[in-house]
Amino acid sequence: MMQMKDWISLFVGAIIFLLGFLPIINKMGTGPEWFSLHFLPIAIFSYIASAAGFYLMIESVIEITNSNIIGWWSFIIAVVVLIIGLPPLLNSFGIGPAWFAFPWLSQTIYHIIFMIEGIFLMIACFAMEL
Repeated sequence: MMQMKDWISLFVGAIIFLLGFLPIINKMGTGPEWFSLHFLPIAIFSYIASAAGFYLMIESVIEITNSNIIGWWSFIIAVVVLIIGLPPLLNSFGIGPAWFAFPWLSQTIYHIIFMIEGIFLMIACFAMEL
């Protein structure tokens, strides 16, 4: 039976997915200009990626305890996202060396990360109950 935590995972996953999907389809010429999210500073994207990666890690542990193989893939994705998202977040607080800023991370890369995270969070909605 689906619980509230499952629906929250689906809802959060859909929002994170749309944060990545809408700007990408806007680059293809579809949708209004605000879909591009170009007005947001790139530091906001590292906050969102880190928070969603941590949330995905929590959800994947629940999937793993249910003996679900999808949980391991979710956990690996969550760790990779945290490795990518946490250093720029720490650098925004002045922690760590200058290369922690990851200047090579563009908004497009963050949008792709959001889409992947969103998909795995939406999968977690159903995989936690298997």
